[in-house]
Amino acid sequence: MKHLKAKDVMTRPVVSAKKNASARDIALQLLSGLYSGMPVTDENGRVVGIVTEFDLLEQLRQEKELARLTAEDIMVKDAITVDVNTPIDDAFNIMLDRNIIRLPVTEEDKLVGIIARCDILRVYIEPEFTTYM
Repeated sequence: MKHLKAKDVMTRPVVSAKKNASARDIALQLLSGLYSGMPVTDENGRVVGIVTEFDLLEQLRQEKELARLTAEDIMVKDAITVDVNTPIDDAFNIMLDRNIIRLPVTEEDKLVGIIARCDILRVYIEPEFTTYM
């Protein structure tokens, strides 16, 4: 696996929220997209944060209305990203060491993909099951 790079395993396209997106709309996007978080990007496509289900749930626990909050209000700033040419083993270690579920992938500082834990598993596990239709 040492020869694989982030670009070889990342998922494309990747959905991101703008800083002014409502938290409620982000929650709906997460529910409909079947993923648990998304990057937040600025007008140039640079990753400026991450919003996860946990962030949304925390706001609900504080009895805040998601429709009145934006991504910028609730996002985790200083999101960790990797470049498309980052070796997959390095990305894997970052995810484990930092307990990251999804890792945005950038090229020239712009969001181009995302690596989720299941993407890493797919690389390391040889499937032993087949589905026939």
